[in-house]
Amino acid sequence: MEILQQVCSKQLLPCNLSEEDLLQNPYFSKLLLSLSQHVDESGLSLALAKEQAQAWKEVRLHKATWLRFEILQRVIQELLVEYYVKAQDIHLTPEDKKDFVWMRARLQLEVEEQLKKKCFTLLCYHDPSSDADNETLKAAKVWKLSEVLVGEKQQCQDAKNQQKEQMVLLEKMSATYSQVLLRCLTLLQRLLREHRLKTQSELDRINAKYLEIKCSAMILKLRMEELTILSDTYTAKKVEVHRLIRDRLEGAILQQEQDLEKSRQVLNNYEVLGEEFDGLVKEYTKLKQATENKRWALQEFNKAYH
Repeated sequence: MEILQQVCSKQLLPCNLSEEDLLQNPYFSKLLLSLSQHVDESGLSLALAKEQAQAWKEVRLHKATWLRFEILQRVIQELLVEYYVKAQDIHLTPEDKKDFVWMRARLQLEVEEQLKKKCFTLLCYHDPSSDADNETLKAAKVWKLSEVLVGEKQQCQDAKNQQKEQMVLLEKMSATYSQVLLRCLTLLQRLLREHRLKTQSELDRINAKYLEIKCSAMILKLRMEELTILSDTYTAKKVEVHRLIRDRLEGAILQQEQDLEKSRQVLNNYEVLGEEFDGLVKEYTKLKQATENKRWALQEFNKAYH
């Protein structure tokens, strides 16, 4: 799995796959591993990459040849421009014209001299400390300057490649850190819910105890208000009068209860007599009614004759 991740990071850069992705897709991982044996780091096939390398080599050779002729042409143009400028500024004598003919004869030496000056200028630009060196030392440094520049160019290219790899690694690490942060956030949410459920029962118990104490305090406060109202309403004199009234009422109630008890005893005695007593009561009632009727008739008779 580590080998496949290295292949993806170097040869298959567009495939930004994590270890989890590779584990979840084993056949796709095998396909990538097999594909990596036929392509290079740029994604080209090995045969095409070889042809491309050969083509670039030929291009560099042609470019070097072209640059060589281009440099010679520019140096010659500079010499000619310098001569024509001199011809415009001053009147050339036959002696100067002889010098020009002589210069054409030693053109190669002049070109070499111009190239040497340009090389020394380039050397001093690249290494300012070389300006104080003698000509022999400068020539030795110029001879190695191309190798130095190639080495520095390779270092720059290596630095760019390393930076590119670091950017890819940074992107992978950012994606990994994002996933880890999401997992941590999910875990924190779950822990928060569990902690809240555990503490909710304790919180409910505390709230219930608080409400119970608050209700008890409210009841005591209401009782105190009730006693305050009673104390303000009933003075000592009123309480004494109410006590006397209560004693009399209690005495009357006791007397009534005693009378009721006596009546119950008499009634019980009558009930002991049974049905004969009921007959006597009915007969007594009839006789009493007849007596009342006769008394009323007698009263009416007396009123009629008096």
